[in-house]
Amino acid sequence: MPTEIGQDLIELTREIADKELRPKVDDAERAAAPEALAANPGSVDDIFPRDVFRALGQAGLMSLPYPEEFGGGEQPYEVYLQVLEEIGAAWMSVAVGVSVHGLTCYPVFTYGTDEQKERLLPQMLSGEQLGAYCLSEPLAGSDVGSMTTRATRDGDTYLLKGRKAWISHAGHADFYTTFARTSDDGGRGISCFIVPADAPGLEFGAPERKMGLHCDTVREVIFNDVPVSADRRIGDEGQGMAIALSALDSGRLGIAAGATGLAQAALDVASRYATEREQFGRPIAANQGLAFLIADMEAAVTSARATYLHAARLRDAGRPFSKEAAVAKLVATDAAMAVTTDAVQVLGGAGYTQDWPVERYMREAKVTQIFEGTNQIQRLVISRHVLA
Repeated sequence: MPTEIGQDLIELTREIADKELRPKVDDAERAAAPEALAANPGSVDDIFPRDVFRALGQAGLMSLPYPEEFGGGEQPYEVYLQVLEEIGAAWMSVAVGVSVHGLTCYPVFTYGTDEQKERLLPQMLSGEQLGAYCLSEPLAGSDVGSMTTRATRDGDTYLLKGRKAWISHAGHADFYTTFARTSDDGGRGISCFIVPADAPGLEFGAPERKMGLHCDTVREVIFNDVPVSADRRIGDEGQGMAIALSALDSGRLGIAAGATGLAQAALDVASRYATEREQFGRPIAANQGLAFLIADMEAAVTSARATYLHAARLRDAGRPFSKEAAVAKLVATDAAMAVTTDAVQVLGGAGYTQDWPVERYMREAKVTQIFEGTNQIQRLVISRHVLA
């Protein structure tokens, strides 16, 4: 159970969600939709919710699981994930962004030298900065070892050349945690770098035209011989694969928590509608078929929450949690897809319109089954652990 401080942070998040997130989310997501940007292309940089991230940062919610000595909140992962769930219930694009930012700081904290931690983490965890995580490529998604972005050593500098795909915060981030090939030795030839946003040669593609999470701006990041000081390489040359996979275990829990919040939001709308909407002289919730559907939705949300909290408690105890993180990501995101779809069904025709948020929830839920490792990859991870 969270400590009193942890519970206060969760309550603070709910207050911020009610005051800062929920009043903005519908208009912001509509303004950032592909059709809206096509009609007003100049607005692409104006719709990114940087002010929201800044407000969360000022409240100390962007760096909760990291030590106070570096500017973090020194909170258990269990608390951090419950905060993410509250954010996900209010604005899933922002929850994804907070989770991604936490992921970008992980390599420095876990694999960086003492000097790198002291030099880099205070800024990264200040609440003013936002990071991007550059791992996937156009032809290297789940198969990380096939990446082609290359970092070539030139004295005390590396020159990075290549393209990264599906990068949240691209063009808006202050730093880019980037994985690039330093040798041709497959997965053992990848290294990790922290690339500053003002590095020369860093360019960005057009925003992807996505079906949901419109305020989670996603672009290609293009490295045109971008110079990066050797003292911004994290870990040893060739250690990048281990760093990336270790970071993803924690990142998957962030997505699981956000997806649980999204499912909870859909359940809340559906259950409220079912008790208020009347047909044949009584609330539609009085129909057992619909009541049982809502019961199944509640069971799915509760199960999702239990799986991510179980994995978080293992992580907080210093015990292995890779399998449990994969289970949590699989269970929570499949639950989010099922619950948001059922919420549309409960609302009927109203649920299929943009007058109610459940159609947006359903669109947003789909990608949670894909990023941070597809759910097919999660099944592979789980089966290998079980059958080893």
